[in-house]
Amino acid sequence: MTRSARYEQAMSDNDDVPFNRNFPLKPGIVEEVRPGVRRVLCNNPSPFTFTGTVSYIVGKGNVAIIDPGPDDAAHAAALLDAVRGETVTHIFVTHTHRDHSPNTARIKQATAAPVYAEGPHRASRPRFESEKHNPESGADRDFAPDVNLAHGDVVEGDGWRLEAVATPGHTANHLAFAWPERKFNFVGDHVMGWSTSIVAPPDGSMIDYMDSLDRLAAREEDLYFSGHGPEIPEGQRFVRFLIRHRKAREASILHRLAKGETDIPTMVRAIYIGIDPRLTTAAGYSVLAHLEDLVARGVVATDGDPVIGGTYRMA
Repeated sequence: MTRSARYEQAMSDNDDVPFNRNFPLKPGIVEEVRPGVRRVLCNNPSPFTFTGTVSYIVGKGNVAIIDPGPDDAAHAAALLDAVRGETVTHIFVTHTHRDHSPNTARIKQATAAPVYAEGPHRASRPRFESEKHNPESGADRDFAPDVNLAHGDVVEGDGWRLEAVATPGHTANHLAFAWPERKFNFVGDHVMGWSTSIVAPPDGSMIDYMDSLDRLAAREEDLYFSGHGPEIPEGQRFVRFLIRHRKAREASILHRLAKGETDIPTMVRAIYIGIDPRLTTAAGYSVLAHLEDLVARGVVATDGDPVIGGTYRMA
């Protein structure tokens, strides 16, 4: 199915999946959410991380850890305590934001397990001369995996098998890790049940993000484990909800531009009614991500590069 056809299917599906902010898990407590899958919450709540980063333990006996979390000694200790008496054979990292990857060094030092990820941090596109942007979560530029994974690569452990699924958009190096036999997918920050993901250029790309949603929707996995918040049942249906949501946001941007040329702060005020003031900057970069996509498609025009301080008009 083409991207446009999937959009049409999504827009015609009226069974929206609501966000779920019911996540009572306490930091440092290990919880078996499904047989063979445990999770531990880090105590790093914020408007961007919800109640904190969720690390996952896959398997029993000889196990893998997915997303060791931020530079947090207490969380590393909780993870290691959760696997006491077991052997950590693999460490997987979905992406290199500072709330997901820095604790990898602690877990590797304690376990000697090799680290698997797409690669070091990189932007989705070159930075324009006029840009000055530091994403809220920040990039972990010290991270380097032992094994670089590409889309479709499979890593097997004791009783589990994970397939790398390229999901760029939130970051250029974002991977999901699917367990096809169980129909599970560890989707990192690409899909979250409590909120939409931040897509902030040049770190992120809305073009890539939407293509990655298509990739997930075409797969068979239907239970998602996210980097923040609760598990997401009916994963493909939830992805269709996200596609609808992003297309509605795009429509709001075009509706505002139909009234005349304007800048991003004006669009944010018109579109994000009642937004938490702490999220205003992130909302601006989300609008920029949509505008980059619209400019690339020839729908919207701007003078020079599409940047946060630019003005935009209908092409």
